[in-house]
Amino acid sequence: MSLSVLTLNLWHDSGPWRQRCQRIGEWIDRLDPDLIGFQEVIDGDDYDQVAEILGARAYHCDFVKASPFWGEGKGSFGNAIASRWPITQRWPLVLPDRGDGETRAALGVAIDAPVGKLTFWCTHLHWKLHHGSVRERQVVALAQEVIARRVRDGFPPIVVGDFNAEPDSDEIRFMKGTHSIGEKSVLFYDAWQVAGCDGPGTTWSNRNDYARTALEPERRIDYIFSGYPLQNGLGHLEACRVVCDDAAGGVWPSDHFGVYAEFCDQPSKESD
Repeated sequence: MSLSVLTLNLWHDSGPWRQRCQRIGEWIDRLDPDLIGFQEVIDGDDYDQVAEILGARAYHCDFVKASPFWGEGKGSFGNAIASRWPITQRWPLVLPDRGDGETRAALGVAIDAPVGKLTFWCTHLHWKLHHGSVRERQVVALAQEVIARRVRDGFPPIVVGDFNAEPDSDEIRFMKGTHSIGEKSVLFYDAWQVAGCDGPGTTWSNRNDYARTALEPERRIDYIFSGYPLQNGLGHLEACRVVCDDAAGGVWPSDHFGVYAEFCDQPSKESD
């Protein structure tokens, strides 16, 4: 058995939403993830996009607002977490911004899982290709909170989301421990780098009809990060792959592809 994680940017309700919702549900049924991080989620008094996706599937959910949603009568735009196990604490985090009206957030939760208490975070950073400077400030703020809330000597923290940055950017290299920002440095494992299949792991792909219209270069911008595993093997990354990356009847699940990873959830026999 493994602890399984999915991250997916929903592209809110753009495109053929009802058909896309069905496609996303099909992928969730196929993967059966224990933990899910959704970005670009709509949530309001009269509408819960994650509830529409999950239906009767047994998940505990939480949401953090990043900004008002611009669509008529649909409330807030932000990030959501779905967990197979109960959520016992939540830590909403407002991220630094540029003062231009675009605002972003992260959500951390504590989960009462079979491996013990674990912490899981979902975020979505500024989107423009030239907004690296604000993304740098955002990852510093995010990492600080993740580290402060981690379970000491417990399952490593997991951080997922749409970082809108390529693997060689300063903000992603900061997350991976190969670049410091403001004399600060951290270390999280990049699931694709550790356990991914061959290839670049592209999640913004011009193969996707919905992404191609943006006229942007293909790149990997969606990530699953984790703290380094315990010596007994708990939290070791076992597999990672790009998912939600197919069309059926011309309908793609989203404009992004998702990322799915599996972590070791049992101590190794050698550590017994």
